[in-house]
Amino acid sequence: QVQLVESGGGLVQTGDSLKLSCTASGRAFSEDYMAWFRQVPGKQRELVAVISSGGSTNVASFVQGRFTISRDNAKNTVYLQLNILQPEDTAVYYCAAALSRSNYFPREIDQFDYWGQGTRVTVSS
Repeated sequence: QVQLVESGGGLVQTGDSLKLSCTASGRAFSEDYMAWFRQVPGKQRELVAVISSGGSTNVASFVQGRFTISRDNAKNTVYLQLNILQPEDTAVYYCAAALSRSNYFPREIDQFDYWGQGTRVTVSS
């Protein structure tokens, strides 16, 4: 059974940092795209960052310069470093995997095949 399990969320203050982790089991994802999405109640889930098997990244403009995605294929784990957190970053953050061999980054929710259960990040002002 394939599982993606996120960890590292929590309650922090404006300007703080967090590092989220997503560890996969049941299958190796070293050849696949991995990504982080986030969602707040009443809004659509949005792509935060995506990373290719080779380590190329694409980060959403609204977090560029503050958030960094990385991966450790040996650990089957993807990370999201969140710096200078703002109240508007409050959301549930989801890890996802896309079994794609395309040269183009997947960006749409339906392009991702596996999802974690999410980890909550709350940023107080």
